[in-house]
Amino acid sequence: MTTFTVWKFETPDGAKRAMTTLREAEADGLVTVVDHAIVSWPEGRSRPKSRHTRDAAAKRTAWGALWGVVAGALFFIPVAGAVAGAAVGALSKSLEGTGITKADLETIRTEVTEGTSALFLVTEAGDLDQLGDRLRGMNKTLVSTNLTDAERAVLVETFGG
Repeated sequence: MTTFTVWKFETPDGAKRAMTTLREAEADGLVTVVDHAIVSWPEGRSRPKSRHTRDAAAKRTAWGALWGVVAGALFFIPVAGAVAGAAVGALSKSLEGTGITKADLETIRTEVTEGTSALFLVTEAGDLDQLGDRLRGMNKTLVSTNLTDAERAVLVETFGG
């Protein structure tokens, strides 16, 4: 099953470090990373930086084109007011069928703030127990996922946050 998750980290480099760990886990056969993007918001910056690396599998999926749209609409439009609400509403409409809702987008937009980072991740076939061990100790919070409530509970219990 393809899983979309957004993890928030309490440091600007936390998402990058987590992705390095996930790449190592992928090399060991513990997870398949379909695609990912990192949003990092260093202290003192007016807005975050986003980085999307085209993963090989993403070239065959719609996920690859999604990241620029999501990051742009969430972080590079005005922070308040009707324009922000309209942009999030329009983005949620374009994401129908991905499991990402308008509420998810609003949560992501409010949770990822200056001094933090986020990892937008699309994965398949992961060994949750072993991945949880590798990611233990990283100060992270699950912000959004397309999993059911029961699946989300297992994920949070395994990974923390």
